[in-house]
Amino acid sequence: MEKDLKQVPSSCLKAVVYGPESTGKTTLAQQLAAHYQTMCTGEYAREFLQKKWDQKKEVCELSDLPHIVAGQLQWENQAVAYANRLLICDTNVLVTRVWSETHFEGYCDPQIMACCDQFQYDLYLLTGIDVPWEKDDLRDRPHDREYMFDYFKNILDQRQENYSIIEGNEEERLEKAVAAIDRLLKKT
Repeated sequence: MEKDLKQVPSSCLKAVVYGPESTGKTTLAQQLAAHYQTMCTGEYAREFLQKKWDQKKEVCELSDLPHIVAGQLQWENQAVAYANRLLICDTNVLVTRVWSETHFEGYCDPQIMACCDQFQYDLYLLTGIDVPWEKDDLRDRPHDREYMFDYFKNILDQRQENYSIIEGNEEERLEKAVAAIDRLLKKT
């Protein structure tokens, strides 16, 4: 992993859609970007790992994670240049940290941990597990949803991050997320 990974300086606020797999993060991120007429970063890990699966039938390895962090940051840095005063992030380095710790016996690369401390985000939208789990090639924890949600939440609490829990049907989730972002925007 590049040692000098940095976020591009920007006055743009950053809201991260964050949480366990199959909790509607991408749908919500895209809806929020449309609502605020701004940019939304994609999920680099999904694209990278789906390609790896399709080409070699291989799953994520610990050695993939630094590459995923660098790729996600590159996408974020590109998107922030075109965003209005808000950027919606469909994941970030903190998600990679959680995934590493929960899939590799508590281990997370020290460089990824350093990125978690260095990179700045203004709001986390923690998506609840109250939606049906949908199987795909990459999802692997259908029976650990409550544990994963609690793990994601505990990391936010430990870090004292600004966050809102987003639950309900699709319309309710969007409404709650918009309310949380509007509160953030009013503060600036």
